[in-house]
Amino acid sequence: MDWYKTIFEVIDLRSFSNLWFWLALAVMWSTVSHYVIGVPHDMIRRAERDPGDPLRDVEALAHIYTRRLLFVMRSGGIFLIAFLSFLVTGLLVLAIHYRIEFAQAVLCLLLPMLGVGMLTLNTCLAIEQGDLHGPDLLRRLRRHRVTVQTVGMFALFFTGMFGMYQNLTLGVFG
Repeated sequence: MDWYKTIFEVIDLRSFSNLWFWLALAVMWSTVSHYVIGVPHDMIRRAERDPGDPLRDVEALAHIYTRRLLFVMRSGGIFLIAFLSFLVTGLLVLAIHYRIEFAQAVLCLLLPMLGVGMLTLNTCLAIEQGDLHGPDLLRRLRRHRVTVQTVGMFALFFTGMFGMYQNLTLGVFG
């Protein structure tokens, strides 16, 4: 059963020593920092240079995604918060009390994304309440992107340090 062993080497649940975890982490933060409330960053940059059609496209996309996210939160936000609370509590128990590495890795992915979700919700509320358009909207989207990138920078640093600690003390070299 050599193929069985090969499959479980590729799909290993030891996350911090697995290449797939680090690729998923990089893709997640790259995607999150590129799409600002659903608007691709290159469209925002183009709208800053050319205030014609690109700006109207950015405004349309930003307002569509803002209305969409706020609708989801207003209609089912309490259930989403309850589910996420249940999920995070379960993962915290598995990660801290039982020291399950997979749960620790999922928390390293999930906790910063919850912060990004709250920042995104806050930005959507500011766009809706201020009825932002033009340069004000672009400035708000840029500020949101920088904030998300800062959260990502700290999350990547923490995850890298924690992953190295896990590998050196408990993992491959321990």
